[in-house]
Amino acid sequence: MNGFIPITDDVFYVGVNDRETHLFENMWPLPKGVTYNSYVIKDEKNVLVDTVKVTKMALFLQKLRGLLDGSTIDYLVINHMEPDHSGAILEIVRNYPDVKIVGNAKTFDFLKGFYDIDENLYEVKDGDELVLGKHTLRFYLTPMVHWPETMMTYDIGEQILFAGDAFGGFGSLDGGVFDDEVNIEYFENEIRRYYSNIVGKFGPMVQKALKKLDGLPIKVVASTHGPVWRSNPKRIITSYDRWSRYEADPGVVIVFGSMYGNTEKMADYVARRLAEYGVKDIRVMSSSTTHDSYIINEIWKYKGIIFGSCTYNVGLFPPMESLIKNLSHKGVKNRVYGVFGTYGWSGGGVKTIMQYIENNKWPLVADEVEVKLTPSEEDYRKLDTLAQKMAESIL
Repeated sequence: MNGFIPITDDVFYVGVNDRETHLFENMWPLPKGVTYNSYVIKDEKNVLVDTVKVTKMALFLQKLRGLLDGSTIDYLVINHMEPDHSGAILEIVRNYPDVKIVGNAKTFDFLKGFYDIDENLYEVKDGDELVLGKHTLRFYLTPMVHWPETMMTYDIGEQILFAGDAFGGFGSLDGGVFDDEVNIEYFENEIRRYYSNIVGKFGPMVQKALKKLDGLPIKVVASTHGPVWRSNPKRIITSYDRWSRYEADPGVVIVFGSMYGNTEKMADYVARRLAEYGVKDIRVMSSSTTHDSYIINEIWKYKGIIFGSCTYNVGLFPPMESLIKNLSHKGVKNRVYGVFGTYGWSGGGVKTIMQYIENNKWPLVADEVEVKLTPSEEDYRKLDTLAQKMAESIL
């Protein structure tokens, strides 16, 4: 098996699967694995677009040698310097010592810092072009999608956008590499989880990048993670546009932190009342047993968010605080919020949530509901009001 896959007559996929890494960036779970996508353009000058994580270097080099069949790599284009894509650069330079490394000024700062490489550099600026023979590449600088040096490379003749981390997603490619070879619904949640947790903070910069690409004819979107979009590239571009505008569906995510069940009981009550008020998409999620990335993924999808937490040591239940801190960093907009919680001998849980609400200027649909020990009939009436106001706000 040669391991390389043609995208067109001259452009090839040479990416690799990673099913061994458990945590992406040592934070985000990878139950379905991940890919590191790399591409080769064969022409008068051969080009390698991005590399792979250092742990997958041997397989990667085997694919390259099989494809190149004794010929060399003339240019290495670096769209993104994060080590899951730049890890094999040193080995590429050792095997192809005359290769010219193509990047922008910020790329080369990272290149020197990570790998002590400062020779054979070919600097490009926004809109610059590189002629390979039949193929001409144009470079678009897209800073902070999601690192300062990120850029995209466009093959003008083939109308292929090599997009770096943009338009990517979690999940290994198990046989099918292209969007028309896989069940995209299988990948959809993992693509949004990738966006919301890795790229989501930089929504305004994604919008700037999309405006820069506006009007560009794109037949293929070739990201560094996930499927290659050759049949319906508009689908992933539209999704990124929507997510970076912070648009959301009319559903509610209820996140709770509960030690002995009273706060969870309140979460279930609010969920039932939301359903009675006509909300069909309701996600009740425990901050103790669900990784933040999955909760943030659902928050990116739905407009309503309700936090419910017990008090812990005169403060907020630690798993809830971890989630809310994480969410605060994401800069999510256009959402509405509700708050409830419990306390025993001393308050502090709801108070801490309200501090986060105020600091982030997150809009509340109703007054917070704070309960001592277990909810009374009056407390349930307040929770009913919370559910009613939330349903009215999102429907």
